[in-house]
This record gives sequence, C-alpha cells and structure tokens, in this order.
Amino acid sequence: MHIPDGILPAQVCVAGYAMTGLATWYSLRQINRKPDPTAEIPKASLLTAAFFVASSIYIPVPPASVHLILNGLLGVVLGYFAFPAILIGLFFQALVIGHGGLTTLGVNAAMMGVPALLAYHIFQARHSFSKVVMEPARTALFAFLGGALGLGIAALIFLTLVILNISADINANTERGLILVLSAAHIPLMMVEGVFTAMLVLFLQRVKPELLES
Repeated sequence: MHIPDGILPAQVCVAGYAMTGLATWYSLRQINRKPDPTAEIPKASLLTAAFFVASSIYIPVPPASVHLILNGLLGVVLGYFAFPAILIGLFFQALVIGHGGLTTLGVNAAMMGVPALLAYHIFQARHSFSKVVMEPARTALFAFLGGALGLGIAALIFLTLVILNISADINANTERGLILVLSAAHIPLMMVEGVFTAMLVLFLQRVKPELLES
C-alpha cells in the first residue's frame, strides 16, 4: 500500500510533506506535555522495528497479495508516538527495501500516520463505554476497531489518491480496476490486523497494563 515515486504529481507530494510536517509537530508537542517524554522511547523503538519488518510479511489474498501494515496497532499502543514512529519506519523502508519512495514519503506518512492517530483516539474512547461493555471485552473490541480501522482508513486514502492521479498515458479503466482489486484485498487484512491488535492489547493488559496508558 506504499505509493512509489513517480505516481503522484509534485504538488500532491509537497502537500503530503506539509501535512506530515504539521502532524509530526503536533505529535511531538503532545509528547512533550508528558511528565517524562522519553519514558516511552524504548516501546516506540520496538514497535517502529516491528512496523519496518511487517512490510516483508506477505499474505496471499487471491488474485493479489498484501502485506501487514500495523499502523492501527502502533496508534493503539503508542498514542502520539505512532506518527513519528511510522515516519521513521517508512523512511527506512524506502531506503532499505524499496517500499514507497522519498518523494512520496510525506504522502505515505500522512496516509498511514493520521489513521494511526485516529486509531489511538478510537481505543481511548473505550473509557466512555465502561458502563455499557465490561472488561476485557471492551478493551478487546476497541483495540480491534483501532487496528482494523487504522488500516481501513489508510487503504481508503490510498485508493482515493491513486485513482485521482491516474496517468493519462495508460488505460484508466484497466488501472482503476486493478487498484480497486488491490484495495478490496485489504478488507480481510483489516480483520487480521484487528484481531492481532486485540490479542496483543489483551496480553499487554494482563502482563504490563502500564504500556497501554499512553
């Protein structure tokens, strides 16, 4: 789901960098409001590495194959650390394994990082339903929603960006069909990432619940 170099026009890439710069500034500002802003750096570093490695784990979804993203998971567990973690992970993915590109780094970071922040707020909304749904079902449900919707929103942004910027030099209908198939292949992946996020959060809640209090 990474957008490579040469797909988007220059103005979209510039807008992507502007949005990423704003989101990074906002995230760092929120992090610096914590009593100890550096306390969660080890956790963020570990999940940044997991985000980097996830791109090499492919899941066949005929007629295509997709790879794990984990942006929703990072949002649920890391909170505002998720955006800089995703930005750093994407930078090294572009340099080391050729996923994405440097001109589209800003777009890719915004595409995956903003839904990660939304996933964080979705997960935090579980506190508002304490009288409706009991633990641990409440935590599992909102962790699932954060993990699944983090990926789903990113896939929707990807679909919109790529379809709106299809080159005039190729068959637009064929390209649009292929993009829709690729995007639809992420629907089962949403379920996988939602379940994985819920399982991990329940495990952390049992063994080290302070890791979930971002």
